[in-house]
Amino acid sequence: MSYIGREPQVGNFQVCDDITVVNGQAAYTMQVGGVNVSPETANHMLVSLNGVLQAPGSSYTVSGSTITFASNLVTGDVINFIHILGSVLDLGVPSDSTVSLAKLTATGTKDATTFLRGDNTFAAAGGANTPAFSVYRNGTQSISNNTETKVQYNTENFDTDNNFDNSTNYRYTPGFSGKSFLVASVRLFGATDFDNYTIKISKNGTGVLRQQNSYQHYESTTVSGIVTHNTTDYFEVFISHQYGSSTDVMSGSDVSYFMGYKLIE
Repeated sequence: MSYIGREPQVGNFQVCDDITVVNGQAAYTMQVGGVNVSPETANHMLVSLNGVLQAPGSSYTVSGSTITFASNLVTGDVINFIHILGSVLDLGVPSDSTVSLAKLTATGTKDATTFLRGDNTFAAAGGANTPAFSVYRNGTQSISNNTETKVQYNTENFDTDNNFDNSTNYRYTPGFSGKSFLVASVRLFGATDFDNYTIKISKNGTGVLRQQNSYQHYESTTVSGIVTHNTTDYFEVFISHQYGSSTDVMSGSDVSYFMGYKLIE
């Protein structure tokens, strides 16, 4: 805000250094700690001369750091004190524990779960790990030998933002740009061990996380990791094996599942 003349002093209350009276002199320089000070106006001062408070404007005037009394002072006069006040319309520094949340101009919700950020807005502490989802295969799904097949996770434990398609494409679309943690697990039914048992999580059809090995029958294989993505990217889980013949994905939320959540950055 611009001012014509001197800008108001805000909450700057000062006591001037002692001034020695000079016989026959009316004008004196005001200092605090040996440094010249300039009150806003004569009305922003308390001046005591010979134990009597002086009337601003009539008993003294002020120009910059100079106070001029209405008449020359003489030997024996005593300037008891000069107090310089801040703006008389300013509240100054509030006392401790006197400013409530209602007095703040910051935007957002002010309560016990939020904090005041540097941009003068209230935000929830820590953020939220959503979107988040957890789905699994309910019922068997046949997987052909030596053929990469998308796992059809068809049942949801939860899906906070409805971003998992569990009926048509069987894919997760985060709906935001950033990073997510994903983990997928599949267990295949087999009477004997598997060769080249591979599970992968793909982004937009291209594998980004992969686990490959030979596994014993009835053993789950799991892949997990952190992925980066844009709003429209999507993630799917594929499985392949060389068992020698078709076999089934085993049903159950504890053996064949796909889940993930947003990472807070």
